Amino acid sequence: MKRFLRHLAPRTLRGRLSLVALTTAALLMTVLTVAFNTVLDRHLQHQADAELRSRADAVATTVDTSGPRARVLETVNDRLLDANVWIYTGTRLLEKPPSTAADSTLTEAAARLAVRGDGVCTTVAAGHPRSVRLCARSMAGSHSTATVVTALDLAPYRNSAAVVLLGSLVLDSVMLACTYALTRLAVGRALRPVRTMTDQATEWSAVGSDQRFGAAHHPAELARLGSSLDSLLDRIRTVLRHERQLTGELSHELRTPLTRIIIELDWWRARPRSAAETRATHEVIAEAAQAMRTICDTLLDDAREGAHTTATAPGATAVVPVLYRLVDRLGTPERVEAVVDATVPELAAGVRPALLERIVSPLLTNAVRYARSTVTVSARPVPGGVRISVTDDGPGVPEAFVGDLFQPGRRADPEDGHDGAGLGLPLARRLARAVGGEVSHDPAYTSGARFLTDLPAG
Repeated sequence: MKRFLRHLAPRTLRGRLSLVALTTAALLMTVLTVAFNTVLDRHLQHQADAELRSRADAVATTVDTSGPRARVLETVNDRLLDANVWIYTGTRLLEKPPSTAADSTLTEAAARLAVRGDGVCTTVAAGHPRSVRLCARSMAGSHSTATVVTALDLAPYRNSAAVVLLGSLVLDSVMLACTYALTRLAVGRALRPVRTMTDQATEWSAVGSDQRFGAAHHPAELARLGSSLDSLLDRIRTVLRHERQLTGELSHELRTPLTRIIIELDWWRARPRSAAETRATHEVIAEAAQAMRTICDTLLDDAREGAHTTATAPGATAVVPVLYRLVDRLGTPERVEAVVDATVPELAAGVRPALLERIVSPLLTNAVRYARSTVTVSARPVPGGVRISVTDDGPGVPEAFVGDLFQPGRRADPEDGHDGAGLGLPLARRLARAVGGEVSHDPAYTSGARFLTDLPAG
């Protein structure tokens, strides 16, 4: 049954609100109609009783109770006054309507009223659907008493009540139809801005638009909705930006191991190779593939931690072995020598090994790319942490470009012949900041370029 009713319920908010308004109006009109017709019935009955009392007063003027026996006086209006009138002295009937039999239902009801006394009224069914209202009036004289019972046909009153009830039902039906139509119209107009805002939000979220609804010039409810949609659009834009950033970073970081794999395959295909050479090629490819997997895991873990607002990365890593491993894997050209200068071999940083590699690797790659002959990687303790310096003897960072050095996609000279995408330094800084560290450029070093990586101690 519930499933059936749920199936019949309107699916739109406009339809549901209209149905609620219609149901509420129907209940209210039903209560008002019942109350109105009940009051009307009582009012009509009071009118009928007042008419009967007036007629009884008129008939009482024709009854003489001053003698030892009550008697009815003859008047010129006898025929009019005798209609639907019974006169009793005690329980003895003095006079009754000419058209009513002595054993009729009305006569018996009048006799019972005469016994009950003054001011008593009752309604008698004198044949379907005819109803008659009877009222008694007592008169006491010095020597005798009499009771006048008058009757009134209630058909005109009942007909009036039926007409009023029918009119009420017709009016209620018209009012309900108007209520439903006006409610649908009003709700539709009220929800039109919501529909417009929804369409705009859908369009803006699809293209990452900068447009927002704002709270000005809107009703309070729409202002709150606009603020919620603005927050949602901001989050969607942030997610899209992070997605593009992650895609760019993955592309940038995976380029080096992919290049190694391609170079090794091209070298292996150039001519027949011995088993030892083939095995060495396989090892290089396996190492590059493992590096790619590590890169993907590191960047994806960092993205997930950023989505959950995680500010720390658990773990502790010996810095010097990681630096030696990075230099060994660097694949420097013959003109460049990369050396590690570590005065404290047991130095530890409070980050995971893979994350440390991803932070330092872009700095080393850039240093080798621009160095003339030497790249030096050094690590030393500082208060509360570890500082790793990557220094090269190249041309250094142009002064005009220092402000854009860590902006994604920016390069000092896009025509320098290198295939960099301008994402390495921003990635290194972002990963370092995610664990409470920092990557910065040292402007005081003028014999090339020096980048400093500060990480928490392990």
